[in-house]
Amino acid sequence: MHNATADHEMTDIPIQGVGIGLRSQHYQHILNNRPHTPWFEVLTDNYMGDGGQPLDYLEKIRKDYAVTFHGVGMSLGSDGPLNMDYMQKLKALKQRFQPAWVSDHLCWSASGRHASNELLPLPYTEEAIRHMANKIQQAQDYLGDRMLIENVSSYIAYKDSSISEWEFINAVADEADCYTLFDVNNIYVSARNHDFDAQDYIDGIDSSRVREIHLAGYEDQGTHLLDTHGQPVHQPVWSLYEQAINKLGPIPTLIEWDTDIPAFSILQGEADKAVAILNSLDNANAA
Repeated sequence: MHNATADHEMTDIPIQGVGIGLRSQHYQHILNNRPHTPWFEVLTDNYMGDGGQPLDYLEKIRKDYAVTFHGVGMSLGSDGPLNMDYMQKLKALKQRFQPAWVSDHLCWSASGRHASNELLPLPYTEEAIRHMANKIQQAQDYLGDRMLIENVSSYIAYKDSSISEWEFINAVADEADCYTLFDVNNIYVSARNHDFDAQDYIDGIDSSRVREIHLAGYEDQGTHLLDTHGQPVHQPVWSLYEQAINKLGPIPTLIEWDTDIPAFSILQGEADKAVAILNSLDNANAA
């Protein structure tokens, strides 16, 4: 059943509809064709230089489109302090382009001088909740706004975990007073990899904190699913998305595609599928 609380919470969300991840391969297409995409999500780590073509294109696109910021570099779960060089660059970008919000991941990806190319999960413990919430609060205080924190795909589990992933996210978001970015593809991948019911995740998440949904494609490696963001959204993820919006309401949704990036029309086709599902929810509510 559709959650009425979600409708109430939607009133403070500054964007709506289905956006597309902004990729350099599509800059010129967007400027030449002005697609009816309501907003683009910007991978902030690609725009932290002092100048150059990416920032020039973003400046032009931002004149016509709303944007959100999405990053992979905060490493909020790491044991060390925030990387203030990174945070300073992010804050300058935020002030320049005025995104609807800034998001990053519920993970760690660096320790000391060592960095990983993976977004690594945390153990789901009380200690990790306090640690993660404290780091998020520091980041929010510095940026001057609440952030969105995204669940990641995972391939390992910690024996010390004492609660489910969704209980962990709810607790972190509550303690940090932040919002969540609900990645439906990541939920499906993790559910298959760790043999839990993805519906339990949807039922258990705090709907009042969700501000955005991500959709993407995975690869089936036989022994596990791999989150590649390099394929169309698979049917089980579409089904899970429909279940999610039936609970959460018409949450702004993003189509992500990061590898083997196709023509913009392919991403628009994926966005149109999500729009159709959102519209079916609206029609059902109006009936």
